[in-house]
Amino acid sequence: MAMAQIVIASRLADGRVVFLRKGSTVKAAEWAALIDDAEVAKDDDRANQLLEIGEADVRARNLVMDAYLIEVAEEGGKLRPTKYREAIRALGPTIREDLGKQAEGAEA
Repeated sequence: MAMAQIVIASRLADGRVVFLRKGSTVKAAEWAALIDDAEVAKDDDRANQLLEIGEADVRARNLVMDAYLIEVAEEGGKLRPTKYREAIRALGPTIREDLGKQAEGAEA
């Protein structure tokens, strides 16, 4: 079985990392600032569908760039990237917890 995955991208307006929101479709993709609002794919087929939605939105609306899949795990009811690089992108710097999304309540 594949690891759970979500789609991550960078918002062009401000450079913030965003996540493909639950319920997004090719015709109505939405991007969330918080990882816990992301649509989670539990298998490779669904992951590929979500990536197609993200990539189609990159081409259609020019709101985000570089949509790609990352692996996540659920810990204490919250989603967490499994790779260190993606954890930093998703939550903010590791040495300054007063900065980034972790300071804005993503960790609360």
